[in-house]
Amino acid sequence: MAMDPKLTSEPPVEIREIIADIEQQAVKLGLDCFPVIFEMVDYGQMSEIASYGGFPTRYPHWRFGMEYEQLSKSYEYGLSLIYEMVINNDPCYAYLLKSNSLVDQKTVIAHVYGHCDFFKNNYCFAPTNRKMLDEMANHGSRVQRYIEEIGHDEVEEFLDVCLSLENLIDQHGPHIRREPKVRRDQNEDLVAPDKRPVPKLPSHKNYMDGYINPKAYLEEQQRVIQQQYEQEKLFPEHPRRDVLGFLIDFAPLTRWQRDILSIVREEAYYFAPQGQTKIMNEGWAVYWHSKIMTEHSLTDSEIIDYADHYAGVTASNGRSLNPYKIGVELMRHIEDRWNRGQFGIDYLLCDDPAVRRSWNTGAGKGRAKIFEVRSNHNDITFIDEFLTEDFCEDAKLFSWMLDRRTGDRVIQERVFPEIKAQILDSLTNFGQPIVEVVDGNFRNRGEILLKHSFQGRELKTDWAIETLRSMFRIWNRPVHLSTILEGEEKLLTFDGVSGKVDKYDGLQSVNGSDAVHSAS
Repeated sequence: MAMDPKLTSEPPVEIREIIADIEQQAVKLGLDCFPVIFEMVDYGQMSEIASYGGFPTRYPHWRFGMEYEQLSKSYEYGLSLIYEMVINNDPCYAYLLKSNSLVDQKTVIAHVYGHCDFFKNNYCFAPTNRKMLDEMANHGSRVQRYIEEIGHDEVEEFLDVCLSLENLIDQHGPHIRREPKVRRDQNEDLVAPDKRPVPKLPSHKNYMDGYINPKAYLEEQQRVIQQQYEQEKLFPEHPRRDVLGFLIDFAPLTRWQRDILSIVREEAYYFAPQGQTKIMNEGWAVYWHSKIMTEHSLTDSEIIDYADHYAGVTASNGRSLNPYKIGVELMRHIEDRWNRGQFGIDYLLCDDPAVRRSWNTGAGKGRAKIFEVRSNHNDITFIDEFLTEDFCEDAKLFSWMLDRRTGDRVIQERVFPEIKAQILDSLTNFGQPIVEVVDGNFRNRGEILLKHSFQGRELKTDWAIETLRSMFRIWNRPVHLSTILEGEEKLLTFDGVSGKVDKYDGLQSVNGSDAVHSAS
């Protein structure tokens, strides 16, 4: 499924001159970008590209058509407007809306260079495929070939199942080396603990053996052997957070099914860094487009239009956190702090608010610090380390709740630790449940057991059962999910016909990790 490349066009001479000028300014300011290729599109084309996740070519699926309709209707009714689209690729591809005013085009171009610098230099994006534009087209060709060979309905149905599970990945996996256990042949028997030799310390005299290897020592070694045996029985040996990867390795899939699941997983990992850095990425781009525009690219007649556009982008709506606003404000807060020397042990130990506010050693390290932050942080570490109580007060951050009696939104919390904790909670794993595979041979019947990492919020059981239904479609045997409901450990099960919830107390600790035994 692809947009006709002939419909896009090269920017006119006036826009190309602006691009060259802004690129020169970006380089002078220290931005390090991939080459950027700009294309001009109308809003219909922009909506189509946006519905494909920013790519002109994707595999065919009804979800993209649905997103296109939503974007088109939103534009027609004046509810939203997409000003730009930029792809993490080398070279970067950016799309400019033909209907934008000249001042908006300048702003968008400067904004794109901020994003491009972030894509190239932030560690979250380092493992991503920098030729993803070509890879997406390749994915589309492979899926289209399966449709022609297998049939449209069967391929689309399986693709629906895979996409419903696309969030079950280990977003930190590309940065952590995890060695999954290679599955043993099912006919291979483990040596039982009582058949394994107990390691002894060497004793050259028989009468000394009881002293060198006392009974207590031998019993302890036998316990270690038992623990090793229990650990070796586990499949996987350690819980695997990359559920999709586990399914690709071990689920009973055909070649084409495994390939489609691999495509969905690969694209999920490609898009994951964008979710991990939404606040930072947008804040960084706004910071640089603001600096380039206000210090270099604006004419006198464009100031009002630019200010109006900027105010719209960074406005707070009182309902949700605006990543553009909190991102750019926190970047500026960091720059100001490090320019004034508000860091180090002396500053951190100062508990006088007046002294802290007036603290200024003239360190002048702000610009270097924000470049360091841009490279080495994601949204969670960014918020955790730099969102301070002073910033919270200046930005007037608060949380709200819906008053059921009046239907109005009312302020729920102004206390800094609570507000910060809520923000971090909403960012952890993209605000979605953390689920791991803990047993691929549950109850010794080839069933699969997942475990929900409970962090205070219960799962929606109907949604969880639907997820298990999709897992069953791939695993082809009953699937289970251990979680906490109403303060008790419960086991959610889908057996291929219906879902159910039972009390469960089958998880025990072996060597500090979760080993799985039969449910009671």
